[in-house]
Amino acid sequence: MNILVVDDDPAMHRLISVNLARAGHAVREAADGQAGWEEWQRAPAQLVITDWMMPGLEGPELVRKIRAASTADYTYLILLTARGSKQDIVTGLEAGADDYLTKPFDAPELRARVAMGERILTLEARLKAAMKQQAELATHDSLTGLFNRRALYELAEVELRRAPREGRPVSLIMLDIDHFKAVNDRRGHLIGDQTLRFVADILNQNRRPYGLIGRWGGEEFLLVLPGAGLDKAGGAAERLRSTIAASSFLAG
Repeated sequence: MNILVVDDDPAMHRLISVNLARAGHAVREAADGQAGWEEWQRAPAQLVITDWMMPGLEGPELVRKIRAASTADYTYLILLTARGSKQDIVTGLEAGADDYLTKPFDAPELRARVAMGERILTLEARLKAAMKQQAELATHDSLTGLFNRRALYELAEVELRRAPREGRPVSLIMLDIDHFKAVNDRRGHLIGDQTLRFVADILNQNRRPYGLIGRWGGEEFLLVLPGAGLDKAGGAAERLRSTIAASSFLAG
């Protein structure tokens, strides 16, 4: 795990860094709160261990700055302090720290606190991956990986409403695979599914960078081309038709 240690005491730095390195973590160091903030901005760490009392930017303020920053990934924050009163601990946690470590501490406690943070970060990463997968399933066709009908309808509606406001054209291309039923009947649905994926790959590889493409249903595909008039859309449709017709997969 990528860990940033922020402390103005070189001996404390050394103690923490050596123990975490032995546990297999990649450790970076910053000599005070301001340096820690600049280092975190340069390359956000997964976990930050920061001392409370430092010249200039103190630990709680560094915690607040990191919490206020907009980043894609969560940073787990451990506040290191000699202050052991309940109110001090509450103050540190209210600043945004996830955990605290009271000086003096021993190496097993340090590793245990970091391991707990690592477990939470792992759970958070799994949750994000699951949410991303759910969003993907809600908007994409499971067979081809293209937008599904519902998502494509909503995206097309947005473009059709935007076009008159911006005074630019928008075109739709509906593509249907000829004799697709015969492919299923003669060669089976497995080959039919492979055919749909093959056509979807060709459409995806040849679409305009800002175009939208999805599976409308069955063997039908819809392309939305913002900014394309009839001539450009007609040319694009013909290029796609000829590319698919000449493909070796379908020709066989």
